[in-house]
Amino acid sequence: MHAMVLRRRGAPLTFEERPDPAPGPGEVRVEVSACGVCRTDLHVVDGELPDISYPIIPGHEVVGRIDALGDGVASLAIGARVGVPWLGFTCGACFYCRADQENLCDHPQFTGYTRDGGFASHLIADARYCFPLGEAGDDASLAPLLCAGLIGWRSLVMAGEAKALGIYGFGAAGHIVAQVARSQGRSVYAFTRRGDAEAQALARALGAVWAGASEDTPPAELDAAIIYAPAGTLVPLALRAVRKSGRVVCAGIHMSDIPSFPYSILWGERRIVSVANLTRKDGIDFLQVAAKANIRTHTTIFPLKEANEALARLRDGKLVGAAVLKP
Repeated sequence: MHAMVLRRRGAPLTFEERPDPAPGPGEVRVEVSACGVCRTDLHVVDGELPDISYPIIPGHEVVGRIDALGDGVASLAIGARVGVPWLGFTCGACFYCRADQENLCDHPQFTGYTRDGGFASHLIADARYCFPLGEAGDDASLAPLLCAGLIGWRSLVMAGEAKALGIYGFGAAGHIVAQVARSQGRSVYAFTRRGDAEAQALARALGAVWAGASEDTPPAELDAAIIYAPAGTLVPLALRAVRKSGRVVCAGIHMSDIPSFPYSILWGERRIVSVANLTRKDGIDFLQVAAKANIRTHTTIFPLKEANEALARLRDGKLVGAAVLKP
């Protein structure tokens, strides 16, 4: 196999050849056909997440086909196309797992963070955390659904029944969630970096009723806002934009510090909530919704060896939609 490997914090990924891995009991080996590039991959590469053990292979929006089965795997077959998401293992025994909150498991493993991920030609995955994808759709278009889509879906559910929905950060997750929201009859208000005409044009093309800069005041009060950009400065801006009893959902795994803000913009039973990881049920529910809503992802394809370039363009805000690596 070959992979793009992170050997130390902040270092460029290096292209390496390794012996083909063998799946253990309950595991499968997946031959990767596409892997999305997520902002969380940046947080891994930049060392912004705790307890990273090096070397590690990033990547957790994986689409591929099973080419080897470990002992005891009966639910999946060789040749099946599957998606491998961020959540790669849970203990099943802690308080949260027993309470059907496996996304909060005390002893989880995460693809591309605490276990090797999909910036590679092959990876080993726990069979229980692979989603069958069927044969509809091409691999590169499906890859962003495995995190941008899944976390986007969970954040949309946490936004409640909001009819007027603000989306701060119109990238991979934002452009997917906007399509789901529109299919549900919601009005989407898109907030981007100032001057990002491409992202604003994409938002309008996907049915947003308004698109502007994050600092702008939308033309109507929002029922809820979802923040995908990892900027804590957006929280007070979103609070000012939502009506009384509105929600602000922080959807990233990492965010810069939230600055102080006057209590008056929180008062009125406005709420700030965070999204943590995902559950397997989220994946099952979302993939059904995505198929019915006819979600179309906007992707830029990079060869696997150009993973560093894809990450750099994501970091600099020079991507519209999602980046996808193909081995």
